[in-house]
Formats: sequence, structure tokens, C-alpha cells
Amino acid sequence: MDARLRRVNKEIADCKNDKTSNIRIDLVDESPFHLKGSFPGPEGTPYEGGKFEVDIVIPESYPFQPVKMKFITKVYHPNVSSASGAICLDILKDAWSPVLTLKSTLISLQSLLCSPEPNDPQDAEVAKHYMTSRSSFEDTARYWTRVYAGGPQGQPGKEGEDEVAIAGLEKAHVDRFEALGFPRDKVIDLLRRLNYRGANVAKITDDMIVEKLLA
Repeated sequence: MDARLRRVNKEIADCKNDKTSNIRIDLVDESPFHLKGSFPGPEGTPYEGGKFEVDIVIPESYPFQPVKMKFITKVYHPNVSSASGAICLDILKDAWSPVLTLKSTLISLQSLLCSPEPNDPQDAEVAKHYMTSRSSFEDTARYWTRVYAGGPQGQPGKEGEDEVAIAGLEKAHVDRFEALGFPRDKVIDLLRRLNYRGANVAKITDDMIVEKLLA
């Protein structure tokens, strides 16, 4: 058995024996070098109550080369790509150390959900939302947790609100431009890209939005 396989098997066994961290690691297709990690969303955050799954690939030179991780579960967070699940975290790049383990790295991801770093984002649009309107960002992150991570169910939304909530926008703003005859999906896409939220709403004129919708 080579050193990499021995190390990975030990880490998987250690994680199974740890009943307190709530960190799970499972094999994908019976391969010890392609794994799926999972952990609960941290308490007191918009991710509370959700279960977050992470794709884990063990490189050939592990543990001297960082493990590759990306979220399988869609997460609304400045340091996670909302499209691909790619993660911006220093220990997955140049701050990696062979003393780190799969469990400790997953715990670091769990901590990242508690403490976003919007100045070093993986998803620039989400980071702008976070910095523009924290409460609106948290509402959207909570909604994504409910929709994608099995989080606690809130009040059921009305028909047509889901896509607006997922984009982190106000329904009244979308309705206003849709009433002018523009397609709803085009309005949502533009307002999301313009970061039409919080204090930014006052800075972006209706004429500017209509002009872009007509373009």
C-alpha cells in the first residue's frame, strides 16, 4: 500500500470515528481518491440547518500538494462560485500544509461560511451584494440554503417569487420593469448584474435600466 493510500484511509477512518464534528467523508465510486465530504451549516448564519456537500479529489502527490475541493451543493457566498462551486480559500492553494487533513480542511470550509472574505472573492457579484446590503445578502443566502441544502422551510413563496429571491432582488423592482413590457428573465438578469440592491438602487436611474433593457 503506497503512502498516499495509507494516509487517506487513516483520515477516512479517523473521521468516521469522530462523532462530535458532524463531518462526513464518503467514497465516490469506491475510489479512495475521489471522495464526497459533508457538514452542517454553522449555527447563527444564513446557512444554519442546511447540509453542504463537497467534491474532494486527492492529487497524486498528496499530502504535499493541496487537496482539490469544490462545493456540490449550491452556496450563496462571496468566496464560492455560485455557478461552479469553486472555492477561494488560501489553504486550498498556497497556504496548504501537509499537516492539514481532509477533516480539518472541511472544518475550514465550514468556518468560511461563518466569515466571508468579500475583498478576496470567488464570486464578484455575490461579494458586491454582501458589501452593498448585508441583510439582503443574508436573506438570499438563507433562501439558497432552503432551496439547495435542505434548510428549514420558511413561509411558502408566491408563484414567480422564487427566481427573484434566488437572484437576491426585490420583487417590486422586478415587477416595475416587467410592467413596462420587458421579459421577466431579462429584467432579473440585468438587475442582478447591475447589483440593483440596497443603496445602489438610488444610484441607478430607471432610464439607465430601460436603456440597457432596450439594447
